[in-house]
Amino acid sequence: MVEVAPALDITAVDVPQLEALVAQFYGAGTQEQRATAEKALKAYQDHPEAWSRVDTILEKAQTQQTKFFALQILESVIKFRWAALPMEQREGIKNYVSNLIIKYATSEQLFRAESVFMAKLNMVLVQILKQDWPDRWQSFLPDIVSASKTNETLCENSMAILKLLSEEVFDFSRGEMTQDKTRHLKQTLNAQFRMIHELCTFVLLNTRKESLVRATLTALHAYLSWVPVGYIFESNMVQLLLGLFPQAPFRNVSLQCLTEVACLTMDEGFDDRFQQFFKVFSQQLFQILPPGTNIEAAYASGTDEQQAFVQNLAIFFTSFLRAHLRAMEGTDENRSALLMGLDMLTSISYVDDVEVFKTCLDYWSLFVADVYSGANIPTTPGGGNQVPQPQAGTTLEEAARMQEQLTGPLSNGAGAFAFPPAPPPPGSAAAPADGAAAGAAPGRPLVNMQRRVLYGGVLQRLRALMVNRMAKPEEVIVVEDDNGNIVRETMKDNDVLAQYRTMRETLVMLSHLDYEDTELQMLEKLRLQMAGQWTWHGLNTLCWAIGSISGTMAEDQDNRGGFLVTVIRDLLNLCEVTRGKDNKAVIASNIMYVVGQYPKFLRAHWKFLKTVVNKLFEFMHETHPGVQDMACDTFLKISNKCKRKFVVQQLGESQPFISELLDQLPSTIQDLQPHQVHAFYEAVGLMVGAEGDERKRSEYLMRLMAPPNAIWAALMQQASALPDVLKQPDAIKSITHVLATNVSVCTSLGAPYLQQMQQIADSMLKLYSAYADFIAAEIAGGGPHAARSSGVKYMRGVKRSVLRLIEVFVDKCDGEAMEALLAGQYVPLLLDPLLGDYARSPPDVREAEVLGCFAAITHKLKSKMESHVVRVFESTFEPTLTMITGDFNSYPEHRLKFFALLHAITQHCFPCMLSMTGPQIKLIIDSIVNIEFVAKYTADLLSTSFPNMARPQVEACVAKMVSVQPEEGDPKSMPRDAAQQSQYSVFKQHLRDFLVLTKSFGDTAAGTYEEEDAAAAAAAAAQKQAIPGMVGPNELPDDGMADS
Repeated sequence: MVEVAPALDITAVDVPQLEALVAQFYGAGTQEQRATAEKALKAYQDHPEAWSRVDTILEKAQTQQTKFFALQILESVIKFRWAALPMEQREGIKNYVSNLIIKYATSEQLFRAESVFMAKLNMVLVQILKQDWPDRWQSFLPDIVSASKTNETLCENSMAILKLLSEEVFDFSRGEMTQDKTRHLKQTLNAQFRMIHELCTFVLLNTRKESLVRATLTALHAYLSWVPVGYIFESNMVQLLLGLFPQAPFRNVSLQCLTEVACLTMDEGFDDRFQQFFKVFSQQLFQILPPGTNIEAAYASGTDEQQAFVQNLAIFFTSFLRAHLRAMEGTDENRSALLMGLDMLTSISYVDDVEVFKTCLDYWSLFVADVYSGANIPTTPGGGNQVPQPQAGTTLEEAARMQEQLTGPLSNGAGAFAFPPAPPPPGSAAAPADGAAAGAAPGRPLVNMQRRVLYGGVLQRLRALMVNRMAKPEEVIVVEDDNGNIVRETMKDNDVLAQYRTMRETLVMLSHLDYEDTELQMLEKLRLQMAGQWTWHGLNTLCWAIGSISGTMAEDQDNRGGFLVTVIRDLLNLCEVTRGKDNKAVIASNIMYVVGQYPKFLRAHWKFLKTVVNKLFEFMHETHPGVQDMACDTFLKISNKCKRKFVVQQLGESQPFISELLDQLPSTIQDLQPHQVHAFYEAVGLMVGAEGDERKRSEYLMRLMAPPNAIWAALMQQASALPDVLKQPDAIKSITHVLATNVSVCTSLGAPYLQQMQQIADSMLKLYSAYADFIAAEIAGGGPHAARSSGVKYMRGVKRSVLRLIEVFVDKCDGEAMEALLAGQYVPLLLDPLLGDYARSPPDVREAEVLGCFAAITHKLKSKMESHVVRVFESTFEPTLTMITGDFNSYPEHRLKFFALLHAITQHCFPCMLSMTGPQIKLIIDSIVNIEFVAKYTADLLSTSFPNMARPQVEACVAKMVSVQPEEGDPKSMPRDAAQQSQYSVFKQHLRDFLVLTKSFGDTAAGTYEEEDAAAAAAAAAQKQAIPGMVGPNELPDDGMADS
């Protein structure tokens, strides 16, 4: 029996009863008991006078959870009803909270014992500050600073309050406060930061209390990213932080503060300060982590604090180097510190922690792009760099001469940049400092070739890093699970795919900077794998890296293929000599991935191409999960890029490869699953389409389609004698398979598929009508619920497959002759089976694909479709509108495809619209542009979702949004003039203000900020296109070389 919780009396607070309810809610009772307690607590919390009982609850409550509940009540009234309270009540709450904080924070014992309660109490105070400070509480900062100097425990709590204030204003204000309020608070904090700075400095200089120092550093960390720079560099703040950094108790938090300093971007006048800052930091760091420390092993065996230190160290180095890399290149002393820092970051990159590696990788991608973009590497159309590579031991002076040969005198070199010369030492002439490297004057920027020499060792180690830690590409679906078993991947990991793209782009640029070193490192790792040291992970990362640099070789390298021949030959040999299903599956997946990335090489080496394809056919019989899928996918990619090679009789061959393939077709695909057969047929369809001789192409198509046509003919023959055979599950499965196979061939073959369509069109449409009758009979006998039965779903699947084939065929009907044939022969055949069935069918079994099919036909035939538009309207118009005008939720697919059909007709056959009746036209217009309905529907939805908002408030927000005049077209893709941009910005501002009013938490407004990033994304995409190999070979359109 579930105990019903009594309602709490708001007039006389029964704290024991309240605590019992809180205990019931947080306890280990049943779900019903917790729900009952939650209902009672919610009712109490929502009472308008509940906040006035908070002081009594806090005074008498014995548990932390009850006190926390009381503070939640108080926080809620401050956030949502503060402005509605009388001034004296607000002042009373403010004084009560302040005095309660002082009471707890001045007692060391009470402060430690009630730490969770104090954290919540501090947040309540900050919520008051967000409402009243500075206008109605001008003395807050002076008061808290002066009070903090009287008691160390109170000071420690004050630091926590100041930290929360900074975070609430600068980090979490979006969606919590209006823009004007946020701006006002930021300006006030900025103007009054002097008092906070003085307090932090006072504490760091005068206290020895560890917890207070840590609290001060934590608070300071929240401010350093935005305070005026004078408080950092015109005071002793940096020196204090550097002095605390070597001390173990403060190492991590001081490092976080130093990171905020490191990432500041200032004008060049501050370069010398950042240089000195980094050198001092490096000296102290190397006392903690001497050069040569195995950071990977130390991290694996370290404590949580030590691991956090490595994580923070990665963030420090990446932040500093992002902002000040160029400033550190000027002198030998600076370059020495810089290279030691880069080496340290490289070592950190090997740490077995995903987040640490992501931090490092993000920087390495920028670093390599910076070196590459200034390297003046001219490329051939086929890719590959043609710049003389600086050899080991090349000095900066020699590199400068090499640069001058490429770009002219250094002062005119492309990509040159300059820092102001370093000020000469007092009392000396303006001359280079001692220790400057030959050819690189102090303060003078290194030219591009010199930078490549300077970073040569770093770039070499980065190549090894990318090869050793390469992420898995999307094409690879054979993976190792958590239990160490090799399985087929069932779900894509978007984080891994994003990491792969970044690593691939980085390795492509590293390869352009020195292809020979990239090749040598990969071959050396392959040699070790072949020497008996191979592991799944080691082979995977190597092969993924090899595949990722496709396109970086010049034409002569790509065609010579010595590197690739070695790689693929060794992989094939490894596959032959290795035992074990899992081992073979791993090797097979790597072979398939690598060969799929180098179509140009395969086109240039027929025998190698034939060997690879025959190996893929072998893999198609391997039943290990994922291997057959990868084999079919790889075969499809290779066929797409090398299709012409398979229909030309090659030297030493007795017939074209496609003829040999078709002879062995049944045995090749006998072990494949249906979806794999479809991919295989699509690949062969590409080959057939590459045959220029119409007679041969017709023969190849007939041979290719012989197996599915035989199945089709047998089923049609059985159905003519006994129609009910079509209801059998096996028959439905076979028909669906044959139709999907035809879709695959039509997709890849194109217009020549007409020959096959002519052979099956009549029987296919009869089949469509037969299944329509079967479905109608099922619904007539079983009622509306029959539409959801498995039998009806399978039969509808056949109908959708037919419609899909028709739509693909229509798309491939290019040219006047094909369009005339489509309009004169095929469209009349489709009208009754498709449109008649659509009009007759109940709404739940109407196929939305019929609408899409006729939309495609209309787009293809344009005005040639006018004679059939009336029939299309008669069969689809009113039946569809009755489905979609009742509400905006039902039948979404029909809705989209209906408006696509309507758009096609109005675009290409508009005169036919004039024959419509007035009510029909009104119904169309109302279904599209009924603003009043949309506004009311939206207001109803938002009122239900945000009950804390009054209905007039919601209606006002909706009215503002719908009043904005929309621009035509896609707002993300269309060019905008100033007026259009203003309209879109107005709408987004209305939406943002609405989210503020709802007190929405989380990043619910992320989508409204995408417009500002569109231009940057487009520029980045264009930049990638300009680098050979940056876009994968299978993502590129055919370059005209496929038929060579």
